[in-house]
Amino acid sequence: MKLPRNAQLWVPGWVAARRRNRQHRFDPTRPVTVHLMFADHFEPYWGKPTDGIARARVSAWVEQWPRIAERQRDDAGRPAQWTFFYPQEEYRPDLLESLATLCRRGVADVEVHIHHDGEGEADFVRRMRGFVQTLSRDHGLLRAVNGHPTFGFIHGNWALDNSRPDGRWCGLNNELTLLRALGCYADFTMPAAPDPCQTRLVNAIYWAVDDPLRPKSHDTGPLVQPGVPAPDEALLCVQGPLTVRPHPRWKLLPSLEVGELAAYAPPSRQRADRWLDAAPRIGNDVFLKLYTHGAPEKNAVPLLGGFIAKAIEDVRAACARRRWALSHATAAQLVDAIHATSGVVTATAHPAVVPAGPERAAR
Repeated sequence: MKLPRNAQLWVPGWVAARRRNRQHRFDPTRPVTVHLMFADHFEPYWGKPTDGIARARVSAWVEQWPRIAERQRDDAGRPAQWTFFYPQEEYRPDLLESLATLCRRGVADVEVHIHHDGEGEADFVRRMRGFVQTLSRDHGLLRAVNGHPTFGFIHGNWALDNSRPDGRWCGLNNELTLLRALGCYADFTMPAAPDPCQTRLVNAIYWAVDDPLRPKSHDTGPLVQPGVPAPDEALLCVQGPLTVRPHPRWKLLPSLEVGELAAYAPPSRQRADRWLDAAPRIGNDVFLKLYTHGAPEKNAVPLLGGFIAKAIEDVRAACARRRWALSHATAAQLVDAIHATSGVVTATAHPAVVPAGPERAAR
């Protein structure tokens, strides 16, 4: 039965996650640290603008973000961090080089985003491998492990591992396997609610094990826990908060909270508390991933004009009320913290050629 906002997909997992967080016990002898990450689905060509408009969108971030980041330092004195998940299909050398200057200034990072729709395994691998190599070789972006570039990933249209019921916007039931082979160190796509791509497991950091013959293998999986080894061939999945809060206008009705910052979704003290309540926890670390679509002017203007600063200030104040420390992180730094607190590190696969096999088509 389909419920409003596709609640049948995520409400049972949300209830389980609330219970899990309430039962979580921090070590009172050590500090609790909140690792705050911003994941920007950064699409300068959103809405099919001219090249000039796309360049202006990138320039706005290059010019304004460093000033915001320097003013919004964490408890260790580090500037705020921003992670641009840049879409492969919108690659332009000058735009990526502009974003790379922010990375070299120590206030941002660039990771991988892609939109695709049933073109097949060979096309996906060709596009992804070429983009990853270009980011690394031509722009000095992405981390390298054993000489191979690695990347964090967000799937366009939320449709990771062919998870849409109608099979659109992906087409690959073995996408998790391909991502690992290409060098993906973690996926950051979720939450997707109210979209039907939303997983049953929510507010979690977990291991997704691919079934290459079935879609949506990341629907659930074992949670990352201190000292517990990862399953073989697993892909790390890092989710942002998914919960409910009072509706901003109709106070008696619940509103879906997915950790998005946008023109229609400004930050608030109430939202910051809900984010921290829902954020996944490992040991004495809390991992808070917020997201946005920050390139279009409708979002960029309020984000750069005060929304980001207020979101950080609201999270900092919420941490202070709980006597928790705040630490800024890029996507890669967030995963470093996950590995550090769990004591479990898995190497992504880096073969010279992605393993051959029959192409797994959409349902």
